Amino acid sequence: MFGKRKEKSGAVTHASGQDLELANHHEPKGTEDHQRKHHHPTYNHNGHKVTKGIHPDGESGRKGVHPHHFLRISARSTSKLSMIVNILWPFVPAAIAVRYAHPDAHVWIFALSYIAMVPSANLIGFAGQELARKLPKVFGVLLETFLGGIVEIVLFMVLLRKNVDDPLDIDHYNKLIPVIRAAILGSILANLLLCMGFCFFAGGLRRDEQEFDGAISEVGSGLLMTAGFGLMIPAAFFTSLSGSTSVELTADELTKKVLTVSRVAATVLFFAFLLYVWFQMRTHHSIYDAVLEKDEERDHDRHKDLKKDKLTLTECILALVIAITCVCLFAVYLVEEIEYIVEEQGVSDAFMGLILVPLVEKAAEHLTAVDEAWDNQMNFALAHVLGATIQTALFNGPLVVIVGWGLGKAMDLNFEIFNAVILILAIVVAGNFLRDGKSNYLEGALCILIYIIIAVTSFYYPNPRPGTAGTSEVSPGTGGTEGGEKLRFLR
Repeated sequence: MFGKRKEKSGAVTHASGQDLELANHHEPKGTEDHQRKHHHPTYNHNGHKVTKGIHPDGESGRKGVHPHHFLRISARSTSKLSMIVNILWPFVPAAIAVRYAHPDAHVWIFALSYIAMVPSANLIGFAGQELARKLPKVFGVLLETFLGGIVEIVLFMVLLRKNVDDPLDIDHYNKLIPVIRAAILGSILANLLLCMGFCFFAGGLRRDEQEFDGAISEVGSGLLMTAGFGLMIPAAFFTSLSGSTSVELTADELTKKVLTVSRVAATVLFFAFLLYVWFQMRTHHSIYDAVLEKDEERDHDRHKDLKKDKLTLTECILALVIAITCVCLFAVYLVEEIEYIVEEQGVSDAFMGLILVPLVEKAAEHLTAVDEAWDNQMNFALAHVLGATIQTALFNGPLVVIVGWGLGKAMDLNFEIFNAVILILAIVVAGNFLRDGKSNYLEGALCILIYIIIAVTSFYYPNPRPGTAGTSEVSPGTGGTEGGEKLRFLR
């Protein structure tokens, strides 16, 4: 029995050697020195000549756009889960058709646009992964994570743009700001609890324990604590002053101070994100390269992934353009209906922001990370999970505050105390599970159960009244500094 396996292994090795000799036979003289200098072979594992600047793993052997190959490879996607998601593409034209044929069908437009967002985001994830294969590993993972966050950035910007900041429009004044704030935290929770939980659970189903490197988990945990501190300071500032009997502030004065603190905090967090990228890309990239290369060796399906046909660089860009266009379109459709869903259907701002919006915007990243954990690539999975979380906390969230600043909109970080407590507890829970460098299905199941509890609680959480934490802006028509009234805080 063992002899047959060895003989089979030997045959495979011999065949691989013949292929290598055949490939080398066609290579020009001096190729070996050229390979040693640039660390990349002239021909990759599939016999395709490697284009200059392209990593061998991402070489497609083609150039330009080939419609048949493009559609076939895109439909196959990154994994079985992603391939199943592609079944939802018929909802894309359906959502567009209903939006223009029946503009008053608010629930249908919201539901169809919500579903259509999933395959669009999935295509961004797939195209990003194909593009990342063509680049150095650390830069590729960072770029793939950033592309996965594009859906979130688009949604935040559309929500911010659609927000009404005219105090005279009492019915719509600053209605979407609480949704954006909740979505920032909801995205972090979806990554830290739901996605990481499914990664631990999926990987734990195939093996007793999975190990991951401290270079990934420790830096991620530290940055998350920093981000949590920065995001919560404006809310703590507001809550402290609102309960103080020794400080007299009008509503407008306190709102302006909270807004200023939020903008300073956002700028500092934005700088922290740039520092984090520099840390990974320049000063410590060799550590991450070694960790990720070791993870690739443990990939159970690596031989299958290497043999799969790849998109060309042009096709990757084309796929991203198509997907981002669809995402922008459906983001507008969703945002247009959010106010109706919240006001008429009784869905709370907390549930809309904490649960519904993050689930659709993070779908592609979650599928990719869970597939990597299933294939025993836990370092890659955590790089995507923690990377996406850090991007939301240090880049996407602060970015929407800074852009709002530029547009003259009162976008601040004055979160509800309910949201703030949930975020801090989620960071603590995730940090404890990451501390030992090991994971199993029990830890994953616990993370998922915590997320379910949060989802149920947020569904029943009522919308706060103007003047409380999370809605620090003054309710129109209540006076403010003009009337000389002191702020009456609702406790």
